[in-house]
Amino acid sequence: MKYVIALDQGTTSSRTVLFNNLGDIVAVRQQEFPQLFPSPGRVEHNPLEIWESQLFTMTMLLKEENISPDDIKAIGITNQRETTIVWDKNTGEPVYNAIVWQDRRTAEYCEELKRQGLEELFKNKTGLVLDAYFSATKISWILNNVPSAKEKAFSGDLLFGTVDTWLLYKLTAGRVHATDVTNASRTLLYNIHELKWDDELLDLLQIPRQMLPEVLPSIGYFGALEKEWLGAEVPVFGMAGDQQAALFGQLCKEEGMAKNTYGTGCFMLMNTGKRIIKSDKGLLTTIAWGVENEVFYAIEGSVFVAGAVIQWMRDQLGLIQKAADSEALANSIPDNGGVYLVPAFTGLGTPHWDMFARGALLGLTRGSSKAHLVRAALESIVFQTCDVLDTMQMESGIPLQSLQVDGGAASNGFLMQFQSDMLNIPLLRAANTEATAQGAAFMAGVGAGLWKEEDLPSILRQGTHFYPAMEKSQRDNLKKHWKKAVKRALNWEEKNNFLR
Repeated sequence: MKYVIALDQGTTSSRTVLFNNLGDIVAVRQQEFPQLFPSPGRVEHNPLEIWESQLFTMTMLLKEENISPDDIKAIGITNQRETTIVWDKNTGEPVYNAIVWQDRRTAEYCEELKRQGLEELFKNKTGLVLDAYFSATKISWILNNVPSAKEKAFSGDLLFGTVDTWLLYKLTAGRVHATDVTNASRTLLYNIHELKWDDELLDLLQIPRQMLPEVLPSIGYFGALEKEWLGAEVPVFGMAGDQQAALFGQLCKEEGMAKNTYGTGCFMLMNTGKRIIKSDKGLLTTIAWGVENEVFYAIEGSVFVAGAVIQWMRDQLGLIQKAADSEALANSIPDNGGVYLVPAFTGLGTPHWDMFARGALLGLTRGSSKAHLVRAALESIVFQTCDVLDTMQMESGIPLQSLQVDGGAASNGFLMQFQSDMLNIPLLRAANTEATAQGAAFMAGVGAGLWKEEDLPSILRQGTHFYPAMEKSQRDNLKKHWKKAVKRALNWEEKNNFLR
């Protein structure tokens, strides 16, 4: 038996998932790591804790499962995207904490770039909107706020990477400084037409090109692990940002196929093949994956807070003890009782792209209970997804007949049924909700020659269907009240005073 390891580095935890050569999950190890909130709107991670938690889950899994590293055919890496790490080239030490994709500290800087009339330039080159979500302004913030960072960067002593690059650098003991096309396309610095770092954008943001990693296809050889980590020089043969990995893991390989992943955030991607679709309605144009000299594209809608709202109810409000409790509470009442939660804790993504929106809880009465709050939180994930899909169908001209879903929160039966009801289309939940890890494993296995791409459909297990069962009048009424609630949350922060 041969195996493939998927390193799935997420926003709140690091996981290692072991697949056998039949495509089955053999074992999973997971470790949460601290979330750092130094001030309102700021979200950070310790890069060393990211690395140590990922290494720990990998080494412990192999030890506990008694798997020889010689039987590992390949490793695939998938990661939280946009999160920004800058480290010293000479020591390998981070110069600052990782600035997480959810972080809003550069919102005002993005507004300033817009006032300079630069939004269309960035959008035309990168397919992205000018938003604090992406890596570029985070790099700029570190260079301008960490003592001596800018001087060191321009003298060639600092390196930048998204989390995939950081992990690869650590796994190879500093021998490899590289990323893949999917992660590069999320930085706001990568020209998705010319497939290279864009010098004009780098000059505008005063970011030296020598900081940036080499960009490689998603499927292919990235380097070998330092022997000390596992006892063998295991090769890395696949790498992709988490949402693109999930698209590949769900085998949405034909133009027009779409998936939605319910993780910390919620991200819907539609494969557009070789077509680059420019959006005027708040969708992002991004790279789906790259193989050899071919690149495939996608359009994406982003929901910043999805599964994170369940974590918030558990950790900040204490309404539930574990995430699974939310399903029973939501089902314990017939409806939301008129309660709506807009979880704009870090602004709103597609289609609003409002960095200054904030969370709002509306429709409360004396009869509102814990169950109503929990149900409203779960429903908010669904409503945000509906906003994304409506936009996606309008922009692409492709009416979806069904949607493939995955991610940790997809295990919630209430959430999936309500999603099918509100979209009025069937949902197919993957048999393996670990589609992100599965995509990384598939990429690595194909890259290593363990599987051929045409073999993958026979490996993918059939999942569970959810079918719509809601009257149109009820669906329309729920959507009307949701849109009303969103209007209350938009533009809450004063732009001029934001995070000063």
